Formats: sequence, structure tokens, C-alpha cells
Amino acid sequence: MSNVLDMDLFSAVAQRKVVRSARVSSWDHSGLNNDHYVIQPGETAVLADIEGPGKITHLWFVQACRRVLGPGLQSYPKAGSFMAESAGTSGMSYEDNDPDYYRKVLIKMYWDDSPTPNVLAPLGDFFCIGHSLTSNFQSIPFTVSARPEDDKNFGGAAALNCYLPMPFNSRARIELENQGENALVQYFYIDYELRLTPFNPKELLYFHAHWRRENPTNGWAPPEMQTNSPETSVPNLDGKDNYVLLDTTGSGTYIGCNHSVAHFQGSWWGEGDDMIFIDDDTWPPSLHGTGSEDYFCQGWGMQKNAYPFCGSILHESDMPNYQVSYRWHLPDPIRFNKKIRVTMEHGHANHLTDDWSTTVYWYQTLPGPRLEILPVKSRLPRRPQYPPHNSTTDRPKDKKLTTLQKEMIAQRDERFKDFTRDLETLFEGKAKESRERARKNIEIARDVRRRFLEGSWE
Repeated sequence: MSNVLDMDLFSAVAQRKVVRSARVSSWDHSGLNNDHYVIQPGETAVLADIEGPGKITHLWFVQACRRVLGPGLQSYPKAGSFMAESAGTSGMSYEDNDPDYYRKVLIKMYWDDSPTPNVLAPLGDFFCIGHSLTSNFQSIPFTVSARPEDDKNFGGAAALNCYLPMPFNSRARIELENQGENALVQYFYIDYELRLTPFNPKELLYFHAHWRRENPTNGWAPPEMQTNSPETSVPNLDGKDNYVLLDTTGSGTYIGCNHSVAHFQGSWWGEGDDMIFIDDDTWPPSLHGTGSEDYFCQGWGMQKNAYPFCGSILHESDMPNYQVSYRWHLPDPIRFNKKIRVTMEHGHANHLTDDWSTTVYWYQTLPGPRLEILPVKSRLPRRPQYPPHNSTTDRPKDKKLTTLQKEMIAQRDERFKDFTRDLETLFEGKAKESRERARKNIEIARDVRRRFLEGSWE
């Protein structure tokens, strides 16, 4: 077929294609408004299991993971709700979002017959929420939208979008694994297209994403050595000690990353050159940069902006010592035929010791690499906090409670037990319903595919 309209973003919609647009979502099959899944601690939920050939075109996720800190004034089952947001002064509820849950929940994606995930990352980092710190931003492939009260907060609620295409020939499966301690409430859309004929296996590249962390990076300089000082000017002529974002074999396209850093030294976390080794590269690599901020297409440090293909998601001027940056190689893809190794210095010649983590995105042939991820404890973000309160040692030692005070404490503890029991019963009922809905969604997707394949589309 003559491709007179090319394949650019906007002209493509004006070209006729015989496909079926469809969606898997968390909608309430009973027709009521409980349009969410509940994923219990330790549980893996299948959000989508779709027979191909087809292509996922859009992901929309909204979620909450509430920590109940004390009993509210009304039982959730009686109120017909699973959470409450109210001012702490009201006494109506005593709860918050788990500040670390964006790192505790994993997103996994499998294409065709892959036995291991082709996408493996914490939920937040996949959608560009670094450090579990919610921050509004917009780019071409990803957006994060948060209310003012959630913006720049650990675990803040947000709407997450991804528009990267994810093609598959025989099957696509998307899962969430809740490795946290609290129930996850998840709303989602997974939009996709079905095709009549498979993609050409010789041309098809599959979407991959992977999260990594070095905490801390193995810097050689003492913390009092300032970035850009003369003493940091030592040569790096092999890149062997660089932070590694991606190391994979096969044929494909590297399309970019988000990069989170918690900086310890106190001056500037950057100046690390990007070095990208392609295929049979030795030294120098095919792509050698001039500094971290330069790789993210900025200069004189990172600026507080978010452009279509590069910029700051979270700027260090808003959260001192925290920076989340991104770069999308969509108009300038980095292609490889045998292998690729994407690296970056942590400070010039790797002199800085900081907390670095990245999510990288790329397309490649199958089989892809066997992706692994750190355990929960090693994924948790660094959070500035007051010294922890100890209710035993911090209580005045000579404090004597009255009989009424003791009764009130006991009453609160008993009420909290009842409140927690009711909430656990509610969540388990919703989780059971979610599992049934997930199974039904698979059947619905199969029926949509059957009707499309049996249709006449001349």
C-alpha cells in the first residue's frame, strides 16, 4: 500500500486502517460507580490479558494507597466508601497515602511468549514519579497531573498517562504487584488496537522499560570536594565506572529515560558526561556527551521547565537536593543492531557519591534481557524527616494517668480494632470482586477480538 501520508504523529490519523479500537479498564460491571480495583498486599493483579495482533496506544492510571493511622468517626462499609480525605482538625478521619507506595508497587508487562517481564519498574518511576515524589509535568510520551495539595508530596495522588505505542503479535499482559503493606486502590484505562494481520516479525520491535538504582553511587572524591573544582579534573578515558542506565543485546532503539538523583554533597549533582556504546564500540563510544544537564538538553544547570522531549519533572529549587529529569529520543532515536550500553558519569569522572535511579525505555527484538529489580527495602526513597517519635521514651516518666484517661486510651484502641476489622473486610470483598472483574475483562477482550475478526472490512 502506498504510504502517501507517511507515519508522522498527526498525518497518521488521516490514513484509513482496518483496526478495532478497544479498551480494558477498571469499570464496574454492575453499572454502579465502584470503578476501581483493590489489590491486596502481596497480590498480583492482571490488568489486561489481550490476544493479538495489536498495539497498546495509551495507559491512564489513578491510584491511592491509604494508611489508616487511627479510627474515623464512621465505619467505611456503612458510609459506602473505602477512604476519606478531611482536615486533620475535623476528627472525621485519620489516614494518609503511604508516602513510599509508588516504589512498593511494581508494573510488569509481557509481550507474546516472553517468560519474564519486558517491562519491570516501580509504578511511580515508570510514569516519571521519581523518589515517590509527585510532581506535575507534561511531555509528549508521559504526563503527571496532581492537585495542588498533592504536588511535591511523597505519595501524592496523581493521574498518570503514557502514550508510547506497545505492539504485540500474539499476546499482551499487564500486571501490578503490590509489595506494600496496605491495599492499593487502582483505576485504569488500557487503550489498544487490534489488527487483522500480524506485524512483520523482521521489522517488529517490542517495548521495554527497566528501573535501576545505585544508592549510593561509588564516587571517589570526599564530600568536601566541590563539583567543578580544579581537583575534580581527572581523566575518564574508558567509562568503566560510569552509572549504567541500560545494557542489552539484540537489535532495537533506545528512546530515553527519566533520572532521579538525591544529592548529598550540597553544590551540584551534574557534570557527568553521557557515554553511549553501540554495537562493537571500544573507545571512544559512538555518542560522547559533555555533562548531565547537557544530555537533558539544558545548560548552566537544570532549569525549571518541562518541554516535549526534555526537561525537569521535579526541580531542585522546589525540593532541595532532589532532581528528576527526562530526555526522550523520539525525534532523534538511538538505534543499535547488536547491543547497546547507555552510561553516564556521576559527577565528572565519577567523583560524586549520590543516590541515583533511572527508568529507561527502549524497543528491541525478542527475546529481551532477563530484567531484575531490587527488593522493596532497597527501593524505598530517601525522605527528609524529623527524628522518629518514640511513644515510650518521649513520654514524661513521671506522668500518672487518671482513670478516665486510661479508659479513653483503651476506648480508642478498641475502636481502632473494630475500625480496622471493618476496613479489612471491606477491602477483601472489593479485592475478590476485582479478581472476578479481571477474569471477566479477559473474556470481554476476547469477544471484542472475535467480533472484529469475523467482520467484513472491505
